[in-house]
Amino acid sequence: MNSETPLLQALFGGTFDPIHYGHLKPVEALAAITGLQQVTLLPNNVPPHRPQPEASPAQRAKMVELAIAGNPLFTLDLREMRRSTPSYTVETLREVRAERGEQQPLAFIIGQDSLITLHKWHHWQELLTLCHLLVCQRPGYPTHMETPELQRWLEQYHTREPQVLQRCAAGKVYLAETPLIDISATQIRQRHHAGASAAELLPPAVSAFIESEGLYRNSYDHATLRG
Repeated sequence: MNSETPLLQALFGGTFDPIHYGHLKPVEALAAITGLQQVTLLPNNVPPHRPQPEASPAQRAKMVELAIAGNPLFTLDLREMRRSTPSYTVETLREVRAERGEQQPLAFIIGQDSLITLHKWHHWQELLTLCHLLVCQRPGYPTHMETPELQRWLEQYHTREPQVLQRCAAGKVYLAETPLIDISATQIRQRHHAGASAAELLPPAVSAFIESEGLYRNSYDHATLRG
């Protein structure tokens, strides 16, 4: 690869209610595996597949900002926070692709849980025309797609060579052997609802912010939410 070839960049979207080590550590490992130079975190405002977050958009954005402070791998993009409509990944990717150009190798990071339900996403078949998909392992989820047709789709686009991600702008799925970190935002919120600490599960600055803002102190049940 010559010096003029743009280096791989990635986007990582989520509710981040709150952001925690289960988000950050697999992505840092993924960067080391694939040569990622930049990961843009995209907290969303109106998540299309889940109930509304407990923390406000401003609080969630601040927690992401605190979590990545001093880490040059990560940047923060609030475009999805500014939308009043659902945050569809394909629409964000269209915007980012237009901004960064057709030659920029661009990826979107998801977990194994999202990969196996990808066919339920808005205009999901357009995703690989806009980016690569980098898939982090998640504990307890199957490694095969739901149907033979979807499995064939995965095998068609799957690459085992991270170098390929640098050589083309989009179109590949890479299943990364990232660490299995069994932490969810639900778990953190439930601990706080019960009056317990979750400090070891997230960056100290985020934990301190949660305490200072009095977040997640309501005692109602959020078992249906996922982080």
